[in-house]
Amino acid sequence: MNSSTGTAQTYEAGDQRTQKSERNLDSHRFNEGQPNAHSDTDSKDQRSLANRLESAATRDSIREEQESAHSKHFDPLAPAQAHGNKPSRGAQVDAELQKADEEELKNKGKI
Repeated sequence: MNSSTGTAQTYEAGDQRTQKSERNLDSHRFNEGQPNAHSDTDSKDQRSLANRLESAATRDSIREEQESAHSKHFDPLAPAQAHGNKPSRGAQVDAELQKADEEELKNKGKI
């Protein structure tokens, strides 16, 4: 110590120091995998063939569920009725518009 002011205790770091909160937040990052870190079609990935097939089947089933949830024949009244509620006016208007569109397409011969 080159300072002649104050006591040595002023400059000594004898107190217990804890980690900064920033370090605590970053530490859990390395324990988790990143989303989309592995490609299912990567030939250099060291997963077994069975694991690749299982992953592909899971991916296909998830895709089918998403497509069925967002199908073009979605009934706007269904969510409210499934919960035992009266559909909102907006849902009723959407149902009427959807019905009119389907009738128009049937008249044109596209359905």
